[in-house]
Amino acid sequence: MTERQAEKIANLVIGAAAIGAAIYVLRSPALRQAVWGAARNTLIAGVPAWLVAETRNGWAVAHGRDSHGWAEGANGPHQPAI
Repeated sequence: MTERQAEKIANLVIGAAAIGAAIYVLRSPALRQAVWGAARNTLIAGVPAWLVAETRNGWAVAHGRDSHGWAEGANGPHQPAI
């Protein structure tokens, strides 16, 4: 068995497990309600936090800094003066 064949089989097994879990959750009202609650919490808290982080990163890069806030000079990134 080659590595490529093993990856295909592993992907099929993981996909089948995901489909089976989704069907099980959709058929159980308590689990379905818990999953929708978790999805709602993720959208309410996670998406805005991700958008803020991406905005800050884009702002820093647009103003000559890398994603960590370090200025980029001729000798590569260096710590900004505070």
